[in-house]
Amino acid sequence: MKILITGGSGLIGKVLTQSLQDAGHEVAILTRRLDSKSTVTQYLWNPNRKEIDADALSGVEAIVHLAGANIAEKRWTKQRWEEIYSSRVASAQFLYEKVKECKIPLKSFISSSAIGWYGAATSEEVFTEEADCADDVLGALSMAWELAADQFLDLGCSVSKVRTGIVLTNEGGALPKMTKPILMGIGSSLGSGKQYMPWIHLDDLCAVYTQLVEHQLPAGVYNGVAPESITNRDLTKLLAKVLHRPLWLPNVPSFLLSLIFGEMATILLNGSRVSANKLIENGFQFKHPKTREAIEEIFGK
Repeated sequence: MKILITGGSGLIGKVLTQSLQDAGHEVAILTRRLDSKSTVTQYLWNPNRKEIDADALSGVEAIVHLAGANIAEKRWTKQRWEEIYSSRVASAQFLYEKVKECKIPLKSFISSSAIGWYGAATSEEVFTEEADCADDVLGALSMAWELAADQFLDLGCSVSKVRTGIVLTNEGGALPKMTKPILMGIGSSLGSGKQYMPWIHLDDLCAVYTQLVEHQLPAGVYNGVAPESITNRDLTKLLAKVLHRPLWLPNVPSFLLSLIFGEMATILLNGSRVSANKLIENGFQFKHPKTREAIEEIFGK
């Protein structure tokens, strides 16, 4: 099967590309800049300019849409929010238009989404895929993101969306940022520390995408999170224990995080539990279901 991945040069995309190739699939990636060292077939595209290599969609049976500017990389300004939105929503819209225009017989479109669908809030609710979209900026972004993916249903192909939590890997993303202050001896919980941090090991997330591509999982919406929930406080303590570092500082005050990060602090200070039951009920077996085991595997403990 020929699979086209957007965001294929990113943290998740690189590992997923290798995983799909190992499974015998032909994989190509869409990228804004060619990498001369890459051994993967690359096609140039620029959704903002409505540009894409003419050969990129030829023979493609499945598209995995991972492209998206890092939501926690920079302070949220109007310009940055436009980048975050367009990199996810406008790029999916552009792909839909090109697939329709070129009459590509696509079999499946699988899009990344986010647990931001459930909003930036800390509560005792355990969110399932049936929960309504939150009425905040994260919910609005996730809604637009998923609606852009749903357009592919009009083309007769299956559509899946993976609402992803924090992806645990030592190769990038949130985990190295969390462990750096702990390794320096200045780690501490954020705000109250009671906010939940739904997470998933990178290997399990790539397995979810692979099984959706291969139709081992039925098409649909899935929470890309591990079965075990953990709070910011408990995760911080666990990291310190695994890394053999002390925790002695008080929690970082909420007002200080808001002062530093502005509105973006909401994703650091809030979080509720998210259910992985739908994946499990459809036969998905997590390789890393427990937080401690996942952390120890990542750090080779």
